[in-house]
Amino acid sequence: MSVRINDTAPDFEAETTEGPIKFHDWIGDGYAVLFSHPKDFTPVCTTELGQMAGMVPDFVKRNAKIIGISVDPIADHLKWKADIETVSGNAVSYPMIGDSDLKVAKLYDMLPAGEASGEGRTAATNQTVRTVFVIGPDKKVKLSLTYPMTTGRNFDEILRALDSIQLTAKHKVATPAGWKQGEDVIITPAVSNEEAVEKFGEFETILPYLRKTKQPS
Repeated sequence: MSVRINDTAPDFEAETTEGPIKFHDWIGDGYAVLFSHPKDFTPVCTTELGQMAGMVPDFVKRNAKIIGISVDPIADHLKWKADIETVSGNAVSYPMIGDSDLKVAKLYDMLPAGEASGEGRTAATNQTVRTVFVIGPDKKVKLSLTYPMTTGRNFDEILRALDSIQLTAKHKVATPAGWKQGEDVIITPAVSNEEAVEKFGEFETILPYLRKTKQPS
């Protein structure tokens, strides 16, 4: 099955480097960032996990947990942690899911359901396992973003998107292209001009369907 925005994120049980989890229970009442990797001990992924390890406090401030997944066993993940820290200087404190049977990769439609697991799988055969999912407290998928193997992901963009997702969940606003925390936002079309004044005070009408206002606190 395809996993689309606003779908309920598939629940699963899995072994991780921090012990067994039931995914929805692990998420709890906050947000979760699930980011996947095609293989352990690969160069781009090593830099990505290291960067995320250094950004844990930024996600904690946003009530968001981080969890990684790779189509390899837990024992390999534990060995890989040392390389990640050597490269980045950051120790991996978030859990990493072992998915050598491809259960989670298939559940999240990153690999075809009929794909065979087992020895001999390479990063190339797993190359579609490169998606970041942001999941909300309601267990709905809020964002999915897939990168090719050769392009390292920009996790500052994931933080930026998370800020937007959390802001727009609380207020009847949207964020424009390139928006950053503290910049003006767009009032959604469902809000009348009268309601906009009541909710936001002053606003600027750029086009009949495009009204901007200060970011709500």
